[in-house]
Amino acid sequence: QVRLVQYGGGSVQTGGSLTLSCAASTRIFDSVTMGWFRQALGNEREFVGGINWNGDKINYGDSVKGRATISRDNAKNTASLRLNYLKPEDAAMYYCAADSKGYRLRRVSVRVRDYDYWGQGTEVTVSS
Repeated sequence: QVRLVQYGGGSVQTGGSLTLSCAASTRIFDSVTMGWFRQALGNEREFVGGINWNGDKINYGDSVKGRATISRDNAKNTASLRLNYLKPEDAAMYYCAADSKGYRLRRVSVRVRDYDYWGQGTEVTVSS
């Protein structure tokens, strides 16, 4: 079982930055892929980015490429998403997720269905 607890989020001005964190309570954290997704009201859940177990493969969604940085600290069982130059369209509920089937693989899936554990979500609003 993997439990993910998210921190961060809130209201940010356009052009600002934010960092979201995800803490995992599992011994296998250091062996699974971690992903970040977001979902705006009325939209489907969208892939933001992800990092495989040892950090040697990182993927970003097209909408955040060049503005996002994903990292992980396996010693602390945490993953982070930093997003810079926020735009109004970045406003959404953000989720971290774990792909436990990607155990020690150099794989970062962009598909929601490949992630089997999810954080509670944290809301990000962007004000002008």
